[in-house]
Amino acid sequence: MKLSARNQLKGTVTDINQGEAIANVAVDVAGQRLVASITVEAVRELGLITGSEVTGVVKASDVMLAVAD
Repeated sequence: MKLSARNQLKGTVTDINQGEAIANVAVDVAGQRLVASITVEAVRELGLITGSEVTGVVKASDVMLAVAD
């Protein structure tokens, strides 16, 4: 699959917390934790389980930065 999005983060699913409609999928990306909120249906369709190799694609209109005081 090819995507135009440049913010692609490869990682491994470490946890899936499913609710009624939404699942929070935690992904380890080079030692950093990324959490994606996706539908439970998407989790099923993608066949996601702990240990699945995934690519997180980030699309944001704004990115904020902070520095210490």
